[in-house]
Amino acid sequence: MPDTRESALRGDCAQCFGLCCVALPFARSADFAVDKSAGDPCRNLQDDFRCGIHTRLRPSGFQGCTVYDCFGAGQHVSQVTFGGVSWREAPGTARQMYEVFPVVRQLHELLRYLTEALERPAARPVHGELRTALARVRELTALPAADLEKLDVAPVRAEVNPLLLRTSELVRATAGGRPRGRRGADLIGKRLRGAKLRGTDLRGALLIAADLTGADLTLADLIGADLRDADLSGAVLTDALFLTQPQLNSARGDAATVLPEGFERPSHWAS
Repeated sequence: MPDTRESALRGDCAQCFGLCCVALPFARSADFAVDKSAGDPCRNLQDDFRCGIHTRLRPSGFQGCTVYDCFGAGQHVSQVTFGGVSWREAPGTARQMYEVFPVVRQLHELLRYLTEALERPAARPVHGELRTALARVRELTALPAADLEKLDVAPVRAEVNPLLLRTSELVRATAGGRPRGRRGADLIGKRLRGAKLRGTDLRGALLIAADLTGADLTLADLIGADLRDADLSGAVLTDALFLTQPQLNSARGDAATVLPEGFERPSHWAS
């Protein structure tokens, strides 16, 4: 399958003003070593907007940072919406920039899914509608900051979701057999070792700490599935639908895990 993670939909920290490190809050937990309020720069954010412990995030207690992706929203807001002028250079724009960032992040996530859907040959019956939706969401990302700040993304999601559902049905139908549905299922900690989940609808499924060792997830729909600490060792994720890099980063795996084309094997996985 073609690589759907085009540069515009991938976070590029070199072109961003460290927005995820400033705009977003986090609480001291297993994912974050300290508390941080929205709008306060992370203590690890450097003057050049880079993370001072980027290569040591997990051992330093910032695992949560390694499973976050803005889908390119950070550089878009920094370089396009605010014209390359940072919140440090123009403090008066800071509050608005922090408000706009999560809105654009949601829109970019939708762009990511729509882009993938258009690259799926099996979804050709809805490609026309997908292209229209993609153009519409792109138009929204180009709105001025004042309009983005007030934008309600929920109705946009409501328009896009039926197209993604239809894409899922069409793609999973190519897996052979009768497509199964486990949408939103509570599978926390479940033993699914070697499970035949080919073409299964796992949208929004809770797979936290599930044992998916050697499971077949070929053509499974994983949009919104929670894979935190799920064991994907030896699992097959060939052509998994709507899978994202942050989902993989939150899981566990090894050298035998079969990843879809274009994904990176997380550095913390077993060799």
